[in-house]
Amino acid sequence: MKQLSDTFWNIRGVHRVAGVLDIGTQMSLVRRDDGRFVVIDGCPLDDAQRDALLALTGNGERVAAVVHVHPFHTLHVEAMQRLFPGATLHGTARHRRLAPSLPWSATPVEAWGEDHPLAELFDLSVPGGVAFVCADERVHVASVLVRHRRDGIVHVDDTLNVLAAPGLLRGLLPQSSLRMHPLLARALKPEAGAADAYAAWARTLASRWADTRIVCAAHSALRRFPEGGFADEVEAALERVSRALDRHRVRYG
Repeated sequence: MKQLSDTFWNIRGVHRVAGVLDIGTQMSLVRRDDGRFVVIDGCPLDDAQRDALLALTGNGERVAAVVHVHPFHTLHVEAMQRLFPGATLHGTARHRRLAPSLPWSATPVEAWGEDHPLAELFDLSVPGGVAFVCADERVHVASVLVRHRRDGIVHVDDTLNVLAAPGLLRGLLPQSSLRMHPLLARALKPEAGAADAYAAWARTLASRWADTRIVCAAHSALRRFPEGGFADEVEAALERVSRALDRHRVRYG
């Protein structure tokens, strides 16, 4: 469990592809002004991580809410509910569909407006122009991006990526700058204007969240930014997918 500020912690978990390659996953923990906590997502916890998390949160009793923000990150939803049974539970429509017996709050996270239940802590963003849940369930492009307003820290699953070498190579090879999801072209809605809507979303994100200083990216790594670095890297990431966006425009208008 890595403390990134006096109110924000990030926990990295193991997630293996084909039972071999660990691409990692994550959850985050934020302390509110009243001393209670909000958990973002869930991940597998080893004994040391679980003990540290429970010690920090008064055996879990000071966790006020758990919010799951990626529709395809579902493996640890029930485990988080068992760990924090007294917390208000928020999730996407897909979480609610796959685990209907859990005590979900009223509105799916992707439908929240600016006055959402955690607005005192977080800015949220959902990418435009793409399907939030693709028919091809291997395509995990969209999610709800969460920005802790006080500390300028973004928690994001899949929508933005930071490529890092696996295992022992991680300390030897440099990580990448921010990247858009590699399957973006398959997630764009098959309609005119979808490519422009995605580009407009990315540029708005770069502008509105320009003072972001850390991104916690699932399946990869943390990335720290100098002043203005987040905006520059989002703009550069958008440029890298420009050909995919142009192909979509040619096909759909």
